[in-house]
Amino acid sequence: MIKYIRVCFYILYSLVRFSSMKLFHLNGFKFSLLNLISPFTEIDIGKNSKLSLGKKVNFKSGSKLRVRKGAKLKIGRNTFLNHGCLLVAHEKIVVGNDVQLGPNVLIYDHDHDFKKKDGLKNSQYKTSPVEIGDNVWIGANTVILRGTKIGDNCVIGAGSVIKGEFPSNSIILQKRENKVLPYQFE
Repeated sequence: MIKYIRVCFYILYSLVRFSSMKLFHLNGFKFSLLNLISPFTEIDIGKNSKLSLGKKVNFKSGSKLRVRKGAKLKIGRNTFLNHGCLLVAHEKIVVGNDVQLGPNVLIYDHDHDFKKKDGLKNSQYKTSPVEIGDNVWIGANTVILRGTKIGDNCVIGAGSVIKGEFPSNSIILQKRENKVLPYQFE
């Protein structure tokens, strides 16, 4: 019963919140009435930016969407963001349909440009679009970096740092070895 009440609250909350956001961003914000967005989800849409949410997206508490000035962020239908996910677009991020993000997944389409003089101090960035295909499962604490393209039907292991192109129907893991060193007390 409580779960049913919470779902109804989230739908009503999303409707009111997104309707007010639509007033401020007009064509820059598209959404469906059937989304379940936690009241503790942060959404920041910059000037001349576009955010598009498909039907039946579900964002848990602590998720953050940041679409910076002139950028685009598109999230497909039936996509789930678990607690603490962060998506930051300075150019373009596209997340396909039926995508599942585990807790604390981070997706960035930019890096700081530390090679330019005062690049870090002046917040200068290198950008490259991120594309995630349909039916992708991304494990907890994964970081996806700029220029990454993930094909359809992929699974990404928890704790991975991903950059590059990955074909459809792949399982992507990062092998890490634990190194145990002797410790001597003084």
